[in-house]
Amino acid sequence: MYFVTGTDTDCGKTLVSCALLHRAGVVTASGHQARTLGLKPVASGCEMTPDGLRNSDACALLSASTLKPAYWMVNPFAFEPAIAPHIAAQEQGVDISPESLMSSLDLTQMAIADFCLIEGAGGWRLPLGQGRYMSELVQYLSVPVILVVGMKLGCLNHAVLTLEAIKADGLEVAGWVANCVDPEMSRYQENLDSLKTLLDVPLLGEIPFLPEVSPQLAANFIRLPRPESKRRR
Repeated sequence: MYFVTGTDTDCGKTLVSCALLHRAGVVTASGHQARTLGLKPVASGCEMTPDGLRNSDACALLSASTLKPAYWMVNPFAFEPAIAPHIAAQEQGVDISPESLMSSLDLTQMAIADFCLIEGAGGWRLPLGQGRYMSELVQYLSVPVILVVGMKLGCLNHAVLTLEAIKADGLEVAGWVANCVDPEMSRYQENLDSLKTLLDVPLLGEIPFLPEVSPQLAANFIRLPRPESKRRR
């Protein structure tokens, strides 16, 4: 199980998460397909549908997973306004504390999955209200973190600070992914080389700018993290 976080909003967490799920769920030569599951506990900017509020990121995770639980099990806290989740939750009188998020997770589905990931919202220190943060949920779960770096101006500072915060919280970083979100980024290669030096965790892949979001295509540019037992040797 992994938690996917990013340097900021719109850095490509969902694209990377879906690409990892797609890669993990590929049918092998022997005909075996891994049981994969992607979750997004809290999301804002949801759209009202005949079936209720739906978040495009959560729907993408569900589509990329081989396990198909009910939508509410993938995204238990969905808010319509495209604002910070803790503000939307406060306006509706909803508790999204780390404990509440933890109790909303379907631990049974997570346990049977061969590959499970939880996608955060925003960055590592996403506020949940009352001085609480999304990072506390990851501490409760005690799972390795995958960091998505949106390749654009300012990413060096954001990436280093995020990595430092994750480590300060006592969590392991399984690796990071460079995702090109700005095709016009000046000195792209120089920035990428700098990140390779600054981030002392494995580089899982470099996704070029994709005119159309395609997890299947993005999966060609990344690799899965090594199993936890192997990383600790």
